[in-house]
Amino acid sequence: MDNIFAYLGYAIYFVMALIALWGAFCVVMVAARVRQKQFANEDQQRLFLEAIEEPLAQGDYSGAFEICDGDRRATCQLAELAINNRKLGFNKVKQLIADRFQRDVLQDLEYRLSWVYTVIKAAPMIGLLGTVLGMMAAFAKLAIPNANVEVAKLAQDIQFALITTALGLTIAIPLVLATAYINVQIKKMEDLVSYGVNQFLEIFKEANIRFPKA
Repeated sequence: MDNIFAYLGYAIYFVMALIALWGAFCVVMVAARVRQKQFANEDQQRLFLEAIEEPLAQGDYSGAFEICDGDRRATCQLAELAINNRKLGFNKVKQLIADRFQRDVLQDLEYRLSWVYTVIKAAPMIGLLGTVLGMMAAFAKLAIPNANVEVAKLAQDIQFALITTALGLTIAIPLVLATAYINVQIKKMEDLVSYGVNQFLEIFKEANIRFPKA
């Protein structure tokens, strides 16, 4: 019986290590994704809008496309999408941009964050499972009739129960703080991109009116 509880204990430690690594990996990936999708600041975004305004003002959609091409930031990708679909008309392009931003950027980040939330919920539960196993192991020793229970081994089982609980909380608490920070960054990114896209759409609308067949 002791061997069974020992193996289960190793399994608990292994699983907790895996989910801790997975949670940290997901946090890093989401944070990197947010940075990838936005300009570092509003000034950089303004410089991009000024750069793309010049060719659009002349009806040079190819030149405007080249400025956006290959840039993975959301404002640039949405501007590129608008240019490629300019023949649909301004209103349809505007709706297309809104849908694509929601689907490809915001929902993608939400999906990635859902893994972090899963780890936050799972870590304390696995820690609690370890606590239950540790207490079961301790009581199993006490339940043996006429057994000369060694206090040291009993203490090891109780210690394991407490360690797994602490590990579960140690994994979850930093991830809660990290996701709170990331959600703030996502909101800032959303505000910056929305402002940039609205500015671009004003430029695009004027070009679409002046050069509807370009």
